[in-house]
Amino acid sequence: MDWLVTGGAGFIGANLVASLLADPAGHRVTVLDSFATTGLGPALALPAFAGAELLGPAERPGRRRGRLRLQAGDIRDPEALLQAAEGADVVAHLAANTGVAPSVADPRRDCEANVMGTLNALEAARRRGVARFVFASSGAPAGLVTPPITEDVVPRPISPYGASKLAGEAYCSAYAGAYGMRTVALRFSNVYGPGSRHKGSVVATFIRAALEGRPIRVNGDGTQTRDFVHVDDLVRAVRLAAEAPGEGAGLYQIATRRETSINELLALLGPLLRAAGVPEPAVERAERSPADVLRNFADPARAAAELGWRPRIGLEEGLEGTLAWFLGRPPA
Repeated sequence: MDWLVTGGAGFIGANLVASLLADPAGHRVTVLDSFATTGLGPALALPAFAGAELLGPAERPGRRRGRLRLQAGDIRDPEALLQAAEGADVVAHLAANTGVAPSVADPRRDCEANVMGTLNALEAARRRGVARFVFASSGAPAGLVTPPITEDVVPRPISPYGASKLAGEAYCSAYAGAYGMRTVALRFSNVYGPGSRHKGSVVATFIRAALEGRPIRVNGDGTQTRDFVHVDDLVRAVRLAAEAPGEGAGLYQIATRRETSINELLALLGPLLRAAGVPEPAVERAERSPADVLRNFADPARAAAELGWRPRIGLEEGLEGTLAWFLGRPPA
């Protein structure tokens, strides 16, 4: 298939692109990315991007050279998305303003990227006749609910980020109903794994602090819980969502159903750091944000039943591989 991956130079996107290009089926991929986080240099240095054609925001795609094309552009620009979606069979919309804290600091920017950006991506897909649209959502729309979170809970987001992702899910449902497009919204749990050097996620942040000899900062007492899913499992979910038969709008929790506290995460990382010869860092406590959900884990039963997706990589194994990637070493 011909794929358009928005945010394809980011953590999840680059892993998805690598998976698609490694597939002997011969998928072709266009990446639309502003390169605001990674910059052009690191993006082009990724093995999956070797030899790719790089186009600036004003350049027309023209004839593709090879199976990967990079397009510099912003999802807030409808024309950039319309241009990038030409010839696509599926759109994987991963680009977003990520994280609760940035959305609390600047809710308007969060809305412009996550609501209008998603609408622009859907409209580009509709105008180009794209049959499949996969949207990267989050557990944040659920808000304050008693876990495990399922697709049937009534959403009550407590952050602008959660509200913007809920709006994206709603637009996916609307485009499926109004225009007959097959849309799938995947509610990602906390993603970690190789390629996350620039991420502000908790696993990447803790590992970076340890390797740089800085204290690890924990907001609150560390009893808040999360559901950590490995990026390889997540990539598999995106591909299954794009390829699975079906019509209309789908919504799936992509999670492990394993509830892990931040304190438990630290306890798992400690021995791995010591075994790698990295001094175990001190822990500093900071104030917890009111928008920080205390308990968060989800039930992926619907994804298992309808997409055939189940997590394969356990947290201990995944953390070991992630640390090895940060250290530039193959896992033991």
